[in-house]
Amino acid sequence: MEYVSTRGDAGAVDFEGALFSGYAPDGGLFMPQHIPSLDGDTLRRWSRLSYRELVKEVCSLFITAELVPRSTLNDLIDRAFSRFRHKDVVHLSRLKDGLNVLELWHGVTFAFKDLSLSCTGQFLQYFLEKKQKHVTILVGTSGDTGSSAIESVRGQKNMDIFVLLPKGFCTQIQELQMTTVIEDNVHVFAAHGNSDEIDEPIKELFADVDFARKYNLMSLNSVNWSRIMVQIAHHFYAYFQCAPSLDTTPLPVVEIVVPTGGGGNITAGCIAQKMGLPIQLVAVVNSNDIIHRTVQHGDFSLSDSVKATLASAMDIQEPYNVERILWLLSGSNSCLMKTLMERFNVSKSLKLPEDLHRKLSETLRSCSASDEDIVRAMQRCWEENHYLLCPHSAVAAHYHYSQPDGARLHQKLSCFSFLFSTPRCCLAPASAAKFQDALLRAGLVPQLPPEITALTAMETRSTPLERGEDWAQALREWIEAMAQRW
Repeated sequence: MEYVSTRGDAGAVDFEGALFSGYAPDGGLFMPQHIPSLDGDTLRRWSRLSYRELVKEVCSLFITAELVPRSTLNDLIDRAFSRFRHKDVVHLSRLKDGLNVLELWHGVTFAFKDLSLSCTGQFLQYFLEKKQKHVTILVGTSGDTGSSAIESVRGQKNMDIFVLLPKGFCTQIQELQMTTVIEDNVHVFAAHGNSDEIDEPIKELFADVDFARKYNLMSLNSVNWSRIMVQIAHHFYAYFQCAPSLDTTPLPVVEIVVPTGGGGNITAGCIAQKMGLPIQLVAVVNSNDIIHRTVQHGDFSLSDSVKATLASAMDIQEPYNVERILWLLSGSNSCLMKTLMERFNVSKSLKLPEDLHRKLSETLRSCSASDEDIVRAMQRCWEENHYLLCPHSAVAAHYHYSQPDGARLHQKLSCFSFLFSTPRCCLAPASAAKFQDALLRAGLVPQLPPEITALTAMETRSTPLERGEDWAQALREWIEAMAQRW
C-alpha cells in the first residue's frame, strides 16, 4: 500500500511516510494509491465485530504487516482505547422518531477526535521508538483537535507539540482542556484570529522544506492520513448498528449524517463508500456553508468572513479535505486537482467542472443549519428524550427532524428530500458537557462530569499571539529554542 499526493508532484510514500507528513511536499494531501474493495461476505463477517475490532480490520488494510505486524497493530489499537470511558468505546443511542445518535465522544477530551488521535499517537510512538527519532507536531485547532492531539502525545520525550487555538472562538472548556496541560513537550499558543487564519502560519512553516526537514515537522490535523483512516471505521460501525438486516441482496442502504467542518469525517465516509459500504452520506454544516454550496451548486468559494456560531468547531471556511474527496471522485486525476487547487489558492473562488460537480452531488447530500435551527434541535431532542445534544450533533439532528415523516415520503425541503424509510444514523462528535453556553441559550441545564468541572481550578499556561505579529516567525523561534534541549 503506497500513498500519493492529490496533486501528483510528490513521490509515493508508505504508511510511515504519510503518518509523519503534514501536507505533501507539492501542497497536496496524501491518499492511498488504491482503495480496497470489500465484498458482501466480508461486510457480513465484519458486521459481528465490535468497534475496536473494526478499527483493527480497517487499519490492517492500509498498514502493511511488513511495517507493523498485525499482532503489534492490534496491541497499539487496544492501548489507544484503554482510556475511553465506555466499554464499547463508542455507543449508539436509539431515540424517538428514528433518531439514532452514534456517540463518538467517550474519550479523554469528550470529543470524537480522541478516537483517531489516540491511535495516531500510538502509531507515532511505535515508529519513533524504533528509529530513535524526534518530531515536532504543529496543530491548528478550531476547538477539539488541539486537546485531543495534546492528550495523544503528552509527556512523550520524542515529540514536541505546538498548538494554535483561536482565542475567543473556542468554548472555555475547550480552551482549558489545552491550557491546563502542563508538560515539557506541550506548547499552546492563543492566537487573536479565527480558525482559518491560524492555519496560515502552519502552512508557511510546512512550505519551508528545509525548516520542515531540519525539525521533522508533522501535523495531527486531519491533513494527516492516519486520522482519516481510523475514522473510516465510524461509518462501518454506524452502518452495522443501523442496517435492518444483512441477509438481503443487495445489502440495505443506511444514511449517515456527518457534522462537517474541515471535512475529515465526511472524507472517511466517502472512502468507506468507495470500499463497498452501502451508505448515503449527508454533510451537514452550520452557517459557514462552503461545503453545502459546493455540493448544491459546485461553488467552492469563500464567504466574506467566518461566522461565529454555536457549533464553533465547524466555523471553518476552507475545508481542506474537500480536495481528497474531489480527487477520489475525479478518478485520482492529480493533474485536475493541481489545476483546481492552484486556481482556488489564488482567487479563493472555484466553480467545479460540471462532471465533477455531478459526481459530488451523487455522492453527498448536504444541509446547512442556522443557530436557531441548532437551538430548536437541541430543545426538541431534550423534550422528547431527555437527551442533551452538543450543538454540532444538533446540526445533524436538525437534518433528521427536517425530513418528511412516513406519511409524506417525498416533500421538497430546504435541505433535501429523502425517503424516511431508510435507516439513518447521526454522528455525534462531542459531548454536550463541553458547550454550556449553547445549552443555556437553548434553555437547558448543563450536566458537567467531574473531569470537566475540575478544569476551572487548574493551573493554565499559554503564549499569546497578537494580531499584526508575525505568527510564523514566532513559531520558528519557539521551535528552534525547544530544539536546543532535544
